[in-house]
Amino acid sequence: MGSWIIQFTVMVMFGFFSRVQGKRDKILYCSACKAIVNELNYSIRQLDPKKTINVGSFRLNPDGTMTYKKVPLARSETHLSELLDGVCNSMSDYALHVDPDTEHKEYMRFAPRSGVTRDFPDFKNFQFDGPEASNVLRFACETVVEELEDDIISLFSQDIEHVQEELCNRVSDYCRDSNHSKEEL
Repeated sequence: MGSWIIQFTVMVMFGFFSRVQGKRDKILYCSACKAIVNELNYSIRQLDPKKTINVGSFRLNPDGTMTYKKVPLARSETHLSELLDGVCNSMSDYALHVDPDTEHKEYMRFAPRSGVTRDFPDFKNFQFDGPEASNVLRFACETVVEELEDDIISLFSQDIEHVQEELCNRVSDYCRDSNHSKEEL
Protein backbone atom coordinates (compact mmCIF):
# COMPACT_ATOMS: atom_id res chain seq x y z
CA MET A 1 0.00 0.00 0.00
CA GLY A 2 2.82 2.41 0.80
CA SER A 3 4.54 1.77 -2.53
CA TRP A 4 1.84 3.54 -4.56
CA ILE A 5 2.31 6.64 -2.40
CA ILE A 6 6.02 6.64 -3.16
CA GLN A 7 5.37 6.10 -6.88
CA PHE A 8 2.81 8.91 -6.93
CA THR A 9 5.20 11.25 -5.08
CA VAL A 10 8.02 10.46 -7.51
CA MET A 11 5.75 11.11 -10.50
CA VAL A 12 4.56 14.43 -9.11
CA MET A 13 8.13 15.53 -8.34
CA PHE A 14 9.30 14.46 -11.81
CA GLY A 15 6.49 16.43 -13.42
CA PHE A 16 7.29 19.50 -11.34
CA PHE A 17 11.02 19.42 -12.08
CA SER A 18 10.52 18.82 -15.79
CA ARG A 19 8.25 21.90 -15.97
CA VAL A 20 10.75 24.02 -14.04
CA GLN A 21 13.52 22.97 -16.42
CA GLY A 22 11.41 23.87 -19.47
CA LYS A 23 10.50 27.41 -18.39
CA ARG A 24 13.76 29.21 -18.97
CA ASP A 25 13.71 32.89 -19.79
CA LYS A 26 14.79 33.03 -23.44
CA ILE A 27 16.03 36.62 -23.17
CA LEU A 28 18.10 35.83 -20.09
CA TYR A 29 19.72 32.64 -21.38
CA CYS A 30 20.28 33.98 -24.89
CA SER A 31 21.93 37.07 -23.42
CA ALA A 32 24.04 34.95 -21.07
CA CYS A 33 25.23 32.83 -23.98
CA LYS A 34 26.12 35.92 -26.02
CA ALA A 35 27.86 37.50 -23.03
CA ILE A 36 29.99 34.38 -22.53
CA VAL A 37 31.12 34.49 -26.16
CA ASN A 38 31.75 38.23 -25.91
CA GLU A 39 33.81 37.95 -22.73
CA LEU A 40 35.83 34.95 -23.95
CA ASN A 41 36.60 36.65 -27.28
CA TYR A 42 37.78 39.74 -25.44
CA SER A 43 39.98 37.72 -23.05
CA ILE A 44 41.50 35.73 -25.92
CA ARG A 45 42.33 38.93 -27.84
CA GLN A 46 44.14 40.32 -24.77
CA LEU A 47 46.65 37.46 -24.75
CA ASP A 48 49.89 37.62 -26.73
CA PRO A 49 49.30 35.41 -29.80
CA LYS A 50 52.96 34.32 -29.76
CA LYS A 51 52.60 32.53 -26.42
CA THR A 52 52.40 28.76 -26.75
CA ILE A 53 51.82 25.80 -24.48
CA ASN A 54 52.95 22.19 -24.73
CA VAL A 55 50.06 19.75 -25.09
CA GLY A 56 49.79 16.08 -25.68
CA SER A 57 50.77 12.96 -23.85
CA PHE A 58 53.33 13.30 -21.12
CA ARG A 59 54.12 9.58 -21.19
CA LEU A 60 57.53 8.36 -22.06
CA ASN A 61 57.94 6.64 -25.40
CA PRO A 62 59.93 3.39 -25.49
CA ASP A 63 62.98 5.37 -26.61
CA GLY A 64 62.74 7.66 -23.57
CA THR A 65 61.33 10.72 -25.32
CA MET A 66 57.99 12.43 -24.76
CA THR A 67 55.56 13.28 -27.53
CA TYR A 68 53.93 16.69 -27.35
CA LYS A 69 53.26 19.65 -29.57
CA LYS A 70 53.11 23.40 -29.08
CA VAL A 71 49.79 25.14 -29.61
CA PRO A 72 48.86 28.81 -29.14
CA LEU A 73 48.06 29.42 -25.47
CA ALA A 74 45.04 31.62 -26.23
CA ARG A 75 43.07 28.77 -27.84
CA SER A 76 44.38 25.89 -25.73
CA GLU A 77 41.94 23.81 -23.71
CA THR A 78 43.88 24.64 -20.54
CA HIS A 79 43.59 28.39 -21.03
CA LEU A 80 39.97 28.21 -22.15
CA SER A 81 39.08 26.18 -19.04
CA GLU A 82 40.70 28.84 -16.85
CA LEU A 83 38.79 31.59 -18.66
CA LEU A 84 35.50 29.70 -18.24
CA ASP A 85 36.09 29.47 -14.49
CA GLY A 86 35.90 33.26 -14.18
CA VAL A 87 33.78 34.34 -17.15
CA CYS A 88 30.59 34.72 -15.11
CA ASN A 89 32.25 37.19 -12.71
CA SER A 90 31.87 39.90 -15.36
CA MET A 91 28.07 39.55 -15.53
CA SER A 92 27.77 42.45 -13.07
CA ASP A 93 28.88 44.67 -15.99
CA TYR A 94 25.68 43.80 -17.87
CA ALA A 95 22.13 45.10 -17.51
CA LEU A 96 18.84 44.69 -19.32
CA HIS A 97 18.72 46.99 -22.35
CA VAL A 98 15.46 47.86 -24.07
CA ASP A 99 15.72 49.14 -27.61
CA PRO A 100 13.53 52.28 -27.74
CA ASP A 101 12.46 51.66 -31.35
CA THR A 102 11.76 47.94 -31.40
CA GLU A 103 11.18 47.30 -27.66
CA HIS A 104 13.60 44.36 -28.03
CA LYS A 105 15.02 43.34 -24.63
CA GLU A 106 18.54 41.97 -24.21
CA TYR A 107 21.21 42.03 -21.53
CA MET A 108 24.08 44.13 -22.79
CA ARG A 109 27.39 45.27 -21.40
CA PHE A 110 27.12 48.80 -20.02
CA ALA A 111 30.50 49.08 -18.27
CA PRO A 112 33.43 50.05 -20.48
CA ARG A 113 36.53 47.90 -20.38
CA SER A 114 39.77 49.52 -19.32
CA GLY A 115 41.64 50.96 -22.27
CA VAL A 116 38.74 50.54 -24.67
CA THR A 117 37.20 53.66 -26.14
CA ARG A 118 33.93 52.70 -27.78
CA ASP A 119 30.49 54.20 -27.94
CA PHE A 120 28.11 52.48 -25.58
CA PRO A 121 24.35 52.59 -25.79
CA ASP A 122 22.56 55.37 -23.97
CA PHE A 123 22.19 54.60 -20.25
CA LYS A 124 18.57 55.70 -20.27
CA ASN A 125 17.73 52.54 -22.23
CA PHE A 126 19.18 50.27 -19.55
CA GLN A 127 17.10 48.91 -16.71
CA PHE A 128 19.21 48.73 -13.56
CA ASP A 129 17.25 46.58 -11.15
CA GLY A 130 19.89 46.37 -8.46
CA PRO A 131 22.22 43.49 -7.65
CA GLU A 132 19.45 40.92 -8.03
CA ALA A 133 19.40 41.44 -11.80
CA SER A 134 23.12 40.77 -12.19
CA ASN A 135 22.82 37.76 -9.88
CA VAL A 136 20.13 36.32 -12.15
CA LEU A 137 22.34 36.82 -15.20
CA ARG A 138 25.31 35.35 -13.36
CA PHE A 139 23.26 32.27 -12.43
CA ALA A 140 22.17 31.88 -16.07
CA CYS A 141 25.80 32.27 -17.15
CA GLU A 142 26.96 29.59 -14.70
CA THR A 143 24.19 27.29 -15.92
CA VAL A 144 25.17 27.78 -19.56
CA VAL A 145 28.85 27.20 -18.78
CA GLU A 146 28.05 24.07 -16.78
CA GLU A 147 25.82 22.62 -19.50
CA LEU A 148 27.97 23.58 -22.50
CA GLU A 149 31.53 23.64 -21.18
CA ASP A 150 32.82 20.96 -23.56
CA ASP A 151 31.09 22.56 -26.56
CA ILE A 152 32.39 26.03 -25.64
CA ILE A 153 35.97 24.78 -25.33
CA SER A 154 35.67 22.82 -28.57
CA LEU A 155 34.31 25.77 -30.57
CA PHE A 156 36.84 28.27 -29.22
CA SER A 157 39.81 25.93 -29.63
CA GLN A 158 38.88 25.42 -33.30
CA ASP A 159 38.79 29.21 -33.83
CA ILE A 160 35.45 29.10 -35.64
CA GLU A 161 34.50 32.42 -37.24
CA HIS A 162 30.91 32.75 -35.97
CA VAL A 163 31.17 31.18 -32.52
CA GLN A 164 28.20 33.12 -31.12
CA GLU A 165 25.83 31.95 -33.83
CA GLU A 166 27.10 28.37 -33.63
CA LEU A 167 26.98 28.13 -29.83
CA CYS A 168 23.87 30.16 -29.04
CA ASN A 169 21.72 29.11 -32.01
CA ARG A 170 22.78 25.68 -33.20
CA VAL A 171 24.37 23.97 -30.20
CA SER A 172 22.19 25.31 -27.39
CA ASP A 173 19.03 26.73 -29.05
CA TYR A 174 19.04 29.60 -26.52
CA CYS A 175 18.81 32.23 -29.26
CA ARG A 176 17.18 30.22 -32.03
CA ASP A 177 13.86 32.10 -31.85
CA SER A 178 15.48 35.48 -31.28
CA ASN A 179 15.23 37.88 -34.21
CA HIS A 180 18.42 39.62 -33.07
CA SER A 181 20.52 36.48 -32.68
CA LYS A 182 23.29 37.64 -35.00
CA GLU A 183 23.91 40.96 -33.26
CA GLU A 184 27.05 41.36 -31.23
CA LEU A 185 26.87 42.51 -27.62
